[in-house]
Amino acid sequence: MQHRGRTRTPPHRGLVPLTAGAGGLLAVLMGLVFLMLVLAIQDAQHSLLSARSGRPALDQIGVVQGTVLDMEGGQRSYVITRQDAFLKPWQAARTAFPAQARRLVDVSTSPAQRQLAEQIQRSGQSFVDDYSVPLVAEARRGDPDASSTARTLEGKQRLDALRTQFSRYIHDERLAISKRETALEARMRMLTIGASVGVGAAVLLIVAYGAYVSRVIVWPVRRMARFATRLSAGDLGARVPLSGRREIGQLETAFNTMAGSLEKSHRRLRLLYDAGTALGNTLDVGRTADELVRVAVPRFADFVTVDLEESVLHGGEPTAAETALRRVARGGVRDDSPLDPTGSLIAVDPPPGATRHTATGAALVADLRVTRRATFPDARRTEQLLDYGMRSLITVPLSAQGVLMGVIVFWRTRDSPPFEKDDLSDAEELAARSATAIDNARRYTRERETALALQRSLLPNVLPDCPSVDFAYRYLPTGTGAGVGGDWLDVIPLSGTRMALVVGDVVGHGIQASATTGRLRTAIRTLADVDLPPDELLTHLDDLVLHLDDGAGDQADEVGSTCLYAVYDPISRRCSLASAGHPMPFVITPEGAVEPAPGEAGPPLGLGGLPFETTDLDLTEGSVLALFSNGLVHSRNLDMGHGLDRLRRTLTSAGVGEPLEAACDRVVAALRTGEPADDVTLLLARTRALPRDHVAAWEILADPEHVARARTLTTDQLAAWKLDDLSFTTELVVSELVTNAVRYGGPPIQLRLIRDTRMLICEVSDGSSTAPHLRRARVFDEGGRGLLLVARLTRRWGTRQTAAGKTIWCEQALPAPDASTRPQGSVDWSRE
Repeated sequence: MQHRGRTRTPPHRGLVPLTAGAGGLLAVLMGLVFLMLVLAIQDAQHSLLSARSGRPALDQIGVVQGTVLDMEGGQRSYVITRQDAFLKPWQAARTAFPAQARRLVDVSTSPAQRQLAEQIQRSGQSFVDDYSVPLVAEARRGDPDASSTARTLEGKQRLDALRTQFSRYIHDERLAISKRETALEARMRMLTIGASVGVGAAVLLIVAYGAYVSRVIVWPVRRMARFATRLSAGDLGARVPLSGRREIGQLETAFNTMAGSLEKSHRRLRLLYDAGTALGNTLDVGRTADELVRVAVPRFADFVTVDLEESVLHGGEPTAAETALRRVARGGVRDDSPLDPTGSLIAVDPPPGATRHTATGAALVADLRVTRRATFPDARRTEQLLDYGMRSLITVPLSAQGVLMGVIVFWRTRDSPPFEKDDLSDAEELAARSATAIDNARRYTRERETALALQRSLLPNVLPDCPSVDFAYRYLPTGTGAGVGGDWLDVIPLSGTRMALVVGDVVGHGIQASATTGRLRTAIRTLADVDLPPDELLTHLDDLVLHLDDGAGDQADEVGSTCLYAVYDPISRRCSLASAGHPMPFVITPEGAVEPAPGEAGPPLGLGGLPFETTDLDLTEGSVLALFSNGLVHSRNLDMGHGLDRLRRTLTSAGVGEPLEAACDRVVAALRTGEPADDVTLLLARTRALPRDHVAAWEILADPEHVARARTLTTDQLAAWKLDDLSFTTELVVSELVTNAVRYGGPPIQLRLIRDTRMLICEVSDGSSTAPHLRRARVFDEGGRGLLLVARLTRRWGTRQTAAGKTIWCEQALPAPDASTRPQGSVDWSRE
């Protein structure tokens, strides 16, 4: 165990006084040597400065001499050529000469040289003022004397005098420099001898001190550095052999202790890092518990068990009221442990020092042989556990928001060192991360189940018994963590034995998408009751989607959806459909040919202001319409075009008598690859045609006298259909509807009777688009009771707009036919 505090100094003399004494002696000796060197260097420096003092004078005399020559050459060239270009160097030299001559006087090293420099200054200035300037002025005026022999000879004499002074100055200065350099060389020889002796002594002292420091400090430190490099490179097993010499021995001990701490900390951090990356990747409670077991075994414990409340497994809130927990995960270094298996109910008491509702800390049992209290799961198997070799355990509660969800138990056997108090923090950290991941998985499970229940409630639980179409559908929710999507389908009976087929897909996932799906499905059913054409219905639905998020605030997400709405009429065998951004369906003929429905998908819902187009299809009896969502044909690994081709090939055999339920299973199994990334929706509808003898239609003149004819036609047709029991009611209904059409409508007027397996449908159409309204007539009113009678005498009634006007319809339930009274030629479609 490492002791904290100040490290004791060994009883023998340490490195500090020994190194300080040797260093002090070396400093004194080196100080004497360097003092001598400093004095010699100062003397040599003075001599060197004296020797170098003549160099600036030589340089400056050359500059002055060059200036005079430049000035003389410039004036001569101008006098000869009369070109102003030669005046520039002359003017520059004449201007610079006074300062340069003054500089020469200042840098002269002796009084004689300074006196000679002043003579040069006066002679040069006289040459400029008395000769050069007047000569240039005469040349500018064009005076021929400027180029005369006398003037030229005068200039030569003056220049020769200056050159003589220059030569004498240079000769005297060079002679003085030579003398100073000779004296400097003598001093440098003496300095070199003295420096050599001092440096030699210093080198000997330094070598001796370096040898001492190397043996006592450097070599041990290099060895420490080598092991420290291995430690920094990741070799946490690096340890320094102990020498036990003074402070170096203490450093070696401290290094080994630090390396051990780093190794332990690295194992702990690696364990926690792996736990952070491994836990919570699946959003499944059971898998999360298994991930914890895989992380903790064998790096932290030999065996691990995870027990949770039953409600947590199903997404419920933990109540901390259950007396038994469900074991969801168990693992260890061996498979034959006496711990209760996964799935068992475990009776567990609170950890020592904690209560059921506030248990947040880990409890350590360092030696199970000493502590045999029933404070941990599997306590009733204590003797078996001891015989198996279990020796130490840590019990950690799994808490979320202060409420206990379950408990984790870490076990170590006699083959591993027992748990210590330092391990409690690791166990608590693992439990905290596991609790967060399990709670997230629990919340996801609850939300998914809620969204899935809501989504399934939006699907038709029981498909309507319709004589015009056979149905089968499949809905598979997404298997990703994004949540249930917004796919839906619906089958809506319409008037006149028609049937509406709807498939849609709301953008997004989760409860919000399911709620939006419910609103759209309700809106579609409401609009379908109005009997709008597919394109008009989608137009109204598009406007509804645009206003779904009105008043929701800035936090509302943009709502978008696709939808396909199709209406099939078994009498005309015509299907009208329109798409709002949804894939067009496939049509499978009775012979097995598969073709995509013609037409183009319109814009998705929610854009607003864009038109939708209706496509009309004439379908042969027995044709199959395949409506689907994107999730069936498109995924991360499946392109939309390839998915449509695969669906087309898979649907080929659905039109040759294959049951629709079996076809749905086969298609979904063929196209589904793994967990779907989006909801999968498939609706198959096989069309039927209403026999011609089940429909009767007549044109009625817009004259009140022809109302009686309509009643007669109705009673005769019902007699032919063996429906005499409905004759009185139907005659009264027809009379009221035709009378209203004659009185309030317009020609042409048509009466149509439709008989299917369940209903008798009466339809009266006229050329007016004015829709009737049901109202309650007062006591003395002569009219207003017709539609009220129709509503009371029939099962349901309604009106729909047509291209030529409107149609008012009503339905009556057919009496249950007996086998002996069933009319010839009737078909029992319920068994087909």
